[in-house]
Amino acid sequence: MRHRFHFRSVVTMANSQLSVKTAAVVLASSTLISALLGIFRDRWLNSMYYDTYPAGLDAYTAAFTVPDFLFFLITSGALAVTFIPVFNQRLVSGNKKSAWELSTSLINLLAIISLVASILIMAFADPLVRYIVAPGLNESAMSLAINMMRVIAINPFLFSISTVLSSMQQAVKRFIFYAIAPALYNIGIIIGILVFTNGINIFGIQLFEGGIMGVAIGVVFGALLQLMASIIGLVGLGFDYEFKIHWKNQGFRTVLKMLPTRSVDQGIDYITGIMNTNLASRMGEQSIRAFQQASSLRGMPVNLIGVAISTAFYPKLTEEAGRGEEESFRNTLRSAISTIVWICLPVSIVAFFIRGYVVFFIKNGGDNKIASVLGALVVAIFTQALYHIVARGYYAKQQLKKPLIISIIAFIVQVVAAIGLSMMNFGPEGLAHAMSISALFEVVVLLFCENHDMHYQLLNKAFWRSMLKILIASILTGLVSYFITKLLPLRATDKSFFSVFPKFCTIVGGSAVTYITIGALLGIDEAKTVVKRIASILFKNVK
Repeated sequence: MRHRFHFRSVVTMANSQLSVKTAAVVLASSTLISALLGIFRDRWLNSMYYDTYPAGLDAYTAAFTVPDFLFFLITSGALAVTFIPVFNQRLVSGNKKSAWELSTSLINLLAIISLVASILIMAFADPLVRYIVAPGLNESAMSLAINMMRVIAINPFLFSISTVLSSMQQAVKRFIFYAIAPALYNIGIIIGILVFTNGINIFGIQLFEGGIMGVAIGVVFGALLQLMASIIGLVGLGFDYEFKIHWKNQGFRTVLKMLPTRSVDQGIDYITGIMNTNLASRMGEQSIRAFQQASSLRGMPVNLIGVAISTAFYPKLTEEAGRGEEESFRNTLRSAISTIVWICLPVSIVAFFIRGYVVFFIKNGGDNKIASVLGALVVAIFTQALYHIVARGYYAKQQLKKPLIISIIAFIVQVVAAIGLSMMNFGPEGLAHAMSISALFEVVVLLFCENHDMHYQLLNKAFWRSMLKILIASILTGLVSYFITKLLPLRATDKSFFSVFPKFCTIVGGSAVTYITIGALLGIDEAKTVVKRIASILFKNVK
């Protein structure tokens, strides 16, 4: 009983509400941990198969496309941005019964839809891979991709349930278990790489022979771990689950009306992912994997900065929008945008110069193809991180039409650019350039529209003065980063993690010190805050 009480105390403490700043730190920290686990995951996987079995690794990468597409189309971010404002309205008004009916109805409906989708993927995996996802794979790799897709097909069902549960936790500002879940997913995949690839033997019965298919089993295991974390995050919330769909619940109807619009918006991103996989499959072995790995590296700062900060600010934005506090809403949104720009702009610039070092961490010895694709994606790092908070400005007010229209136009821009650059034999780098062009177009147009809709009171003169200072500091930091990389270049003798990591830390550390120093001299508020915090730590005992 003593151990049980201790466990419940820990869970209860972890499930306490967090402020926006604390939530941002927790989410950023957990995203960083998940990203580091992702680096180790990819490093081990690439060391095992990138050079020795590139076709198998391409097949593994291609197997994710359709399950991921259906999950994001049905659930994912679509649910988070449509569900949370409606759910919050019920809680703020004290109508918990309606909030629980809304939640339980979504869990049951999405579980049924995603389960049907998972079964359909299993049934039609062959034509999906053969004619849509990766027609350029050889027959052996194509057969492997089909079998892997059938294994991974259960993920949309598992993820749909855990996403509803985690969205409930976001709405009430519980972020701990929500933040832990992605790391557990990566741990499951790592177990697949290190354990399941050797085969599964229980009581002398060989259930599975091993090989790269074990990684796919690890993916499903990771999804189960993520679901368990989401369930634990509900402890103490008082959630009253029913095996029932409350069709007459007004909140449920409201979410269902908004869900298709946001789902299509989300689905567009993954249609382009399928298109990129299709085109990359025709560019030779390693092309699918190289593009995916560069995209994954691009996604780390986007998630660490853009998604984490946007997720932390979103509940506050929905509350202010729900209460009609327009000035507070603009100030909160402007603050979130400024924070993301201040962090992400220099990160994007420095990432261009250290892309070779970054690739080294996921592929021992580095890889020129992955590094080249990553270099073409640096614009997308900044613009996609910024997009997450700009779009949430609309979502918080339950206005989804305009972001959808802009996403559709951006999708057309990317398709035309990707096909055109592929025909010009730019290779996977052309796909990356197309993504950057599309992302830049989307965020610029959306930000302009949002500022217009707020009567030009969002991006005021003070905001633009701050942006100019950040741009100057970022450019100067980029120059410093360039010169340090010239002093500490990657050499043929750099064959281990420990030979590259000190160089990487020196470049990043030098760039960070430069950026903060210049920012403080230019009077950037965020930089001055950092300097004061560092000074208070270093000189806390000095009177």
